Amino acid sequence: MTQKIIALDLDGTLLRSDNTISKYTLDTLKKIKALGHQIIIVTGRPYRMAQEAYRQLELTGPMINFNGALTHIPEKKWSGELNMRIDKDYLFEALANYDAFETDFLASEYRKNFYITMENRQLIPPEIFGVPKITDQMALIPEKITRDPNALLMQTHAEDKYLLADQIQQHFKNEVEVDSWGGPLNILEFSPKGVNKAFALKHLLERLRKDKQNLIAFGDEHNDTEMLAFAGTGYAMKNASNTLLPFANFITKYSNDEDGVARQLAEIFL
Repeated sequence: MTQKIIALDLDGTLLRSDNTISKYTLDTLKKIKALGHQIIIVTGRPYRMAQEAYRQLELTGPMINFNGALTHIPEKKWSGELNMRIDKDYLFEALANYDAFETDFLASEYRKNFYITMENRQLIPPEIFGVPKITDQMALIPEKITRDPNALLMQTHAEDKYLLADQIQQHFKNEVEVDSWGGPLNILEFSPKGVNKAFALKHLLERLRKDKQNLIAFGDEHNDTEMLAFAGTGYAMKNASNTLLPFANFITKYSNDEDGVARQLAEIFL
């Protein structure tokens, strides 16, 4: 069988609702890698929030973070690295519209660190930022922001995060991408215009000299639409948002909490 590139979203897709990867999934993916297929994590998360999954899967190749803004091989120099940034002026504008956007917290994200608003510190789950606790040094103070971030991460208490994402994009005159994460949190992520998971995968496939017909992608949310549309074969999870379904070729028989990715891949390859 031709070697396949298997692109996996994390939240709501590979990860269970409790943020874990089951032994069955780990064992299944190990067998698929042994057959010569390549697994790529493609996530809205920064690397520090995805490195545990990367380590558990025993990956050594490229990884895509920040919804496509960062393509890299973790902890290694690589000529194929792609590091995109969003103009910091969008951060300042989002801060100016903090209440209008029904914001719980807003973070300016970089490869190695982040800064976050502290007005609702009690609502910030440290684990989604890959740190044991939120400290004063992480406070988002405008004077600290001297570099353009890779992404902006926002939690909202808006009743409809998809509607809010559309409204924010309109506010910014469609000059940025605003997508939602999977999983239980009401997270929106701002990316540079034109940057999404498909953008990064196209770059990666060119580096690997692979055709997109050999790309199989799995996702569950709004930020997976372009990836599933781009892939030769796109799977929406059984638990996927209805927003994603029109972009998928297939729907998995099982949810993320039922090892849906691994069961589907076992059916294809094993």
